[in-house]
Amino acid sequence: MNISVLLFDGFEALDAFGPVEVFSKAGGWNIGFYSFTGGIVTCAQGIKVQTEPFSSADKSGVLLVPGGMGTRRLVGDAAFLEQLKSAADKASYCLSVCTGSALLARCGVLDGRHATSNKRAMTWVKEQGPDVLWENRARWVADGKFFTSSGISAGIDMALDFVRARLGEPAALEIAERMEYLWNSESTNDPYARD
Repeated sequence: MNISVLLFDGFEALDAFGPVEVFSKAGGWNIGFYSFTGGIVTCAQGIKVQTEPFSSADKSGVLLVPGGMGTRRLVGDAAFLEQLKSAADKASYCLSVCTGSALLARCGVLDGRHATSNKRAMTWVKEQGPDVLWENRARWVADGKFFTSSGISAGIDMALDFVRARLGEPAALEIAERMEYLWNSESTNDPYARD
């Protein structure tokens, strides 16, 4: 399985690297870091990451879209959103963490689907996709090929659920144990929900 992590300036580090840690332990899953232009991308924490151009990615693989403050600028970037829509449409699965779902919502691929996002940013996120069926109380949501998660560390829980869906619960539990991570394995157990 090929997993393409789509990065942009201002992405949240744990949004990307938390799920990557999970997927790297699944065995045989190839992970690549991409941006639409390629080159150096700087996360919100100031870490620079070398990316490959997305044109070289496996378009039929898994697409992972992190969130972060960089999403605020990108919801108004028509060229970025057009490329994101094409990438999400072609991907076999599309996963987002935190406000990455705002980008997916803004380009229209989540219309009519259940999704969630960072609860601290939920009002703003909902404005990006009024036709999305937003879940206010969910650590993550799976709807068809789309997996969306709440804020930052929830991406790890979602990634483990994705492993569970693909490889079975024992594989997900083994990865969580190897990470010494206390997996919140119930998607509706959302202690950060704001009703």
